[in-house]
Amino acid sequence: MHAAISFSPYDDYWRQMRRICILELLSAKQVKSFGSIRNDEVLNLVKSIRSFAGKPINLTEKIISTMSATTCRAAFGKVCKDKETLIKIMRKALALSGGFDLADLFPSSKMLKTLSWNKLKLLAMRRKLDEILDGIIGEHKENLAKMSNGNGELDHTGDSKRMGNGEFGNEDLVDVFLRIKESGELQFPIDNDKIKAVISEMFSAGTESSSSTINWTMAELMRNPRVMAKAQAEVRETFNRQKTTDTQNLKYLKLVIKETLRLHSPLPLIPRASREDCEVNGYFIPANAKVFVNTWEIGRDPKYWTNPERRRICPGLTFGLTGVELPLAQLLYNFDWKLPEGISPDNLNMIENSGMTASRKEDLYLSADPFTNDFS
Repeated sequence: MHAAISFSPYDDYWRQMRRICILELLSAKQVKSFGSIRNDEVLNLVKSIRSFAGKPINLTEKIISTMSATTCRAAFGKVCKDKETLIKIMRKALALSGGFDLADLFPSSKMLKTLSWNKLKLLAMRRKLDEILDGIIGEHKENLAKMSNGNGELDHTGDSKRMGNGEFGNEDLVDVFLRIKESGELQFPIDNDKIKAVISEMFSAGTESSSSTINWTMAELMRNPRVMAKAQAEVRETFNRQKTTDTQNLKYLKLVIKETLRLHSPLPLIPRASREDCEVNGYFIPANAKVFVNTWEIGRDPKYWTNPERRRICPGLTFGLTGVELPLAQLLYNFDWKLPEGISPDNLNMIENSGMTASRKEDLYLSADPFTNDFS
């Protein structure tokens, strides 16, 4: 049985884990509880950029660091002492797993699978990651036991505060998993391996997908000065009027993000499995066959999009992308952005990485001039 969710077969176990993610790990209440962490890390990002005083900076690297730190703090709370090492290993593992290997071209070759350099490096990385995550989970258990002994019983009822290893005394994501595990109400019991698999998967989504979307959005805005000016004006006018950095009313910025997701899907090839025999465009697909849905191509299909390579306001989904909206809004509010000398919007490199993810192949270097109209 696959421990993670993305590559797990569509069965009762998959439905159970998906329900846990929706109702517990990624519920609106849980996401809101990490608001202070997001604000803190974005503030650190803004301070770091200000220190460069208009000099070119590697914005890609700074965004990845911010998103990694945010996800790590939300998942492991106060327990993760060596945060930098954990983030470094997870990012390396993510880069290796997202690329293609010679063995991928010849899946039936046992020799190539055995000699796969990528596979060997991934196994070594997995052992290091397992050691760190097992230690983190173990420390969570010890701390929760101490809290229970010292306070009679952990409060997990109604809307009352849930005690845990989070930075503010609340539950972090590992705490949530352990509480669900100990409830004894699951059809399929979860162990440390399943917790580690889902947490690693969430790190990938919370770091790679979000940072890639922010990176692509900034690159597209640099290529489209009119859109940049309009998005920046909305952010500054809204924040100054509200006297807060709440992104709820940034309607135009939300549309810009959705349009970026159309052009640059974080996962251009989505893996799926057919639940029954079927035929698509004359091709017979047997039950349980693995297929890949090309979302990159769908978003650029001229049958459905007029001028598919051109940006437009897209009235798509209405849900909020909290992890993307706040950093982007702060970047647009606090700075006026310029491309490095010798690079114009027309020749900005927009080539994507090969592999399962489609981040920019080249890091995005920009110069930032601080904006002084601060409402605080």
